[in-house]
Amino acid sequence: MKFSEMPYARPDIETLKADFTALTERLKSAGDYPAARAAFLEMDQLRRRTETQLTLVSIRHSIDTRDKFYDDEMQYWNSAAPELEEYVQLWTEALLKSPFRSEFEAEYGRIIFTNAEISAKTFSPEIIPLLQQENDLIKAYDKLIASAQIPFDGGVYTLSQISPKKTDPDDAVRLAAWKAEGAWYKENQPELDRIYDELTHLRDAMGKKLGYGGYTQLGYYRMQRNCYTKEDVERFRASVVKYLVPVADSIYREQAIRLGKEYPMSFADNALLFRSGNARPQGTADDILAAGRRFYDALSPETSEFFRMMLDNELLDVLSTDGKESGGYCTSLYDYDAPFIFANFNGTTSDVETVTHEAGHAFADWYNRDRVPMETIWPSMEACEVHSMSMEFFAWPWAEEFFGPDTKKFLYSHLAGAITFIPYGTMVDHFQHIVYERPDMTPRERHDVWKKLLGVYMPWQKLDGDIPFYSEGEGWQRQSHIYDVPFYYIDYCLAQTVALSFWAMIQKDLKNAWAHYIAYTEQGGSVTFTELLKNAGLDSPFEETCLRTVCEAAAQWLREFDLTGIA
Repeated sequence: MKFSEMPYARPDIETLKADFTALTERLKSAGDYPAARAAFLEMDQLRRRTETQLTLVSIRHSIDTRDKFYDDEMQYWNSAAPELEEYVQLWTEALLKSPFRSEFEAEYGRIIFTNAEISAKTFSPEIIPLLQQENDLIKAYDKLIASAQIPFDGGVYTLSQISPKKTDPDDAVRLAAWKAEGAWYKENQPELDRIYDELTHLRDAMGKKLGYGGYTQLGYYRMQRNCYTKEDVERFRASVVKYLVPVADSIYREQAIRLGKEYPMSFADNALLFRSGNARPQGTADDILAAGRRFYDALSPETSEFFRMMLDNELLDVLSTDGKESGGYCTSLYDYDAPFIFANFNGTTSDVETVTHEAGHAFADWYNRDRVPMETIWPSMEACEVHSMSMEFFAWPWAEEFFGPDTKKFLYSHLAGAITFIPYGTMVDHFQHIVYERPDMTPRERHDVWKKLLGVYMPWQKLDGDIPFYSEGEGWQRQSHIYDVPFYYIDYCLAQTVALSFWAMIQKDLKNAWAHYIAYTEQGGSVTFTELLKNAGLDSPFEETCLRTVCEAAAQWLREFDLTGIA
């Protein structure tokens, strides 16, 4: 079914509560496994229907935050979803206590119980009002970002639309674009500060009400960390500083030489990889999607069927328009066994990375669409990001389809970007740990923490105050994950490390690399992240040798890559 034809009808919250309660009682009173299994499968179908309706609202609200109908529906769900969570948790409790647990595990795997035990630690009816307030604050942040209207060079731009100007090869234009965007953030900073301050205290209160003394442990549970700890993440961050930061620093030093700039460079100059301009995709949005179709047709029969289904059913919304939320994502429409990709094309390499990155998520979702229960379609977040970040590298042999004469620029900048991203993403994680350890910091103190961390993880950034907002150590406020999904961002860094392992495999043998990718992907969410890796013959990013090895391979490739003729 085409996305535009998918009907939305607001479910009655009281009816949903009654349906959840009835199925929970059926599970608790089941006299044998077939009866318990029947209730289990009916609950899976009920949750699929409910999630599909919520997702339809969320997508359509993202596409146009000015649409009053979906704005009102989003407000309804922000209040209803936390109320419904109480009934989900009662179901979870009954499942965990079921005398047929061993039969469920034999048929559906132990992961559903592992994750259920974690989920039970994230909720109490006592925090429902706090969850509702959290939803409202997140919505306020997202709407504020989507509402941006930035005067620049005689026009008015959204945050997505001004992005290409921030990499313009003309120094004056590029700097002016960074200043214009920074000025918008500065103008709206009181509201950005207020929202985050309230979110921080709200989440801290949730953690304390649930007995964790603060938010961090609750945050890990909410992110479904089921195979590693805060200490594992700390060790990973230390390895990033040890191995990645020096290589990333050398990349920017070489860039300064190419641009004829003094190191360290400003945010505006760090955004320009080549004096002649960064790699740009060729053609229109339709051309990029057509190139994506040719890539997926050639990669495998499965990817061909998948991407053609996405195009035929209007399951990609990629144009940047007024009122549209910034960024990009992939989500599931469970009732239709279909994923959906939301993006904002703006004429930069990110347009192509949407067709590969978000479609990597979507392919994994589609490939596992028949899994039961629906919780086993997707693995945990860091495992999901392996699907997407690795798919970006599988597109390398077809890069010319997307970039034409800019192909060599793209290949260099893509790998360099993967290396330089990990320190940034790790810094985002480190920042959040500090914030939730010290929730009573003032907004200025939070900015100062970010500014200090820039010196550790991104020493190539010049903090001279020339560009409003960014040069003052406040750029974290543009990172929506920090507001919307605490502790998410380290997932990208762990996944990027695995994706670099795939990149190294692709350089040697594309077919072998793809076999490992399918071995990883076909497991869906049936086991934990580290088990997925082991089962697919992949190294864990928590092993120091993994990060060191991929870092050395990437650094050598970048040193030896021929940039002759590219200014």
